[in-house]
Amino acid sequence: MKTVVCREPFSLAVEDRPSPSPKPGEAIVRIRRIGLCGTDYHIYAGRHPFLAYPRVMGHELSGEIEHVPEGSAFRVGQVVAINPYLACGTCIACRKGKPNACVSISVLGVHADGGMAERIAIPQSALFDAGALTLDQAAMIEFLAIGAHAVSRAGLLPGDRVLVVGAGPIGVGTGLFARFSGARVTLADTRPTRLAFARDHLAFDDTVEAGPDLPTALAEATGGEMFDAVFDATGSLSAMAQSLGYVAHGGTLVLVGVAPGDLVFPDPEFHKRETTLVASRNALLDDFDRVKQAILDGLIPTDVLHTHSLKAEDIPTSMPDLIASADHVLKAIARF
Repeated sequence: MKTVVCREPFSLAVEDRPSPSPKPGEAIVRIRRIGLCGTDYHIYAGRHPFLAYPRVMGHELSGEIEHVPEGSAFRVGQVVAINPYLACGTCIACRKGKPNACVSISVLGVHADGGMAERIAIPQSALFDAGALTLDQAAMIEFLAIGAHAVSRAGLLPGDRVLVVGAGPIGVGTGLFARFSGARVTLADTRPTRLAFARDHLAFDDTVEAGPDLPTALAEATGGEMFDAVFDATGSLSAMAQSLGYVAHGGTLVLVGVAPGDLVFPDPEFHKRETTLVASRNALLDDFDRVKQAILDGLIPTDVLHTHSLKAEDIPTSMPDLIASADHVLKAIARF
């Protein structure tokens, strides 16, 4: 089968590998769509903190079932999305209903080989019924679920003033679900083209370009009170540290992105706000359900979010161009 392998940073190749054989309890899925995301770009550039090379990337996946164990609730030919967070089921986090934070988590495409391959063998517990969604829509569930989970972590109330820093796919997904919660959402990004896209195509009317004057602009926009909740979706340590200054007194800072290194806050600023600091990692199946229903209800314009298409075999040559054109790429989806 054709497989796209990141052999080392900046080195991608299409290799021919044997098709997988299922172990007990595993399904075989014929991969049809692969969403490309910041994680894949970071792996390609050698900037992911949890990865060893070579690696088959790909965790935003949809496809058709080719094999399931006898007695499965799934059927051959069924269109599914894949939950890429493979948890142990027994650790302290799993016992608390938080498999997304499993002590021994294995994320497809990061800790284990992922779905940039024509077929993948996975536990049937990782299958998610895509229902009436298209293959493209099913491949978009995972990245949108990241935003849905982050919003669920914040405990937003209708009317809350929310700032999302970073208007890439994860930030946009976070902004959408914050808006569904009744919040008033402002997007900030260093790239004016991304902000223009969010304004023109997704009705995010409150946007602000991030630069040296950002704190002043945000203070003026909020009468000096700042934001009830700030979501940082940049994956930048410096941006994460600065985001504390945008949180209102009594507010919440949610770190959606992850970056290698140490994050440092000024303690007086952190304490005087009585800030609630929250990490948001991966997503839960409830978040997948929430995204699926939002798409079926017509709340998420997936055709707008899906900005680029390519053949999976072209990923090695297209990846550098997608990264170079990041200002104009929201979600690229590769197909087998």
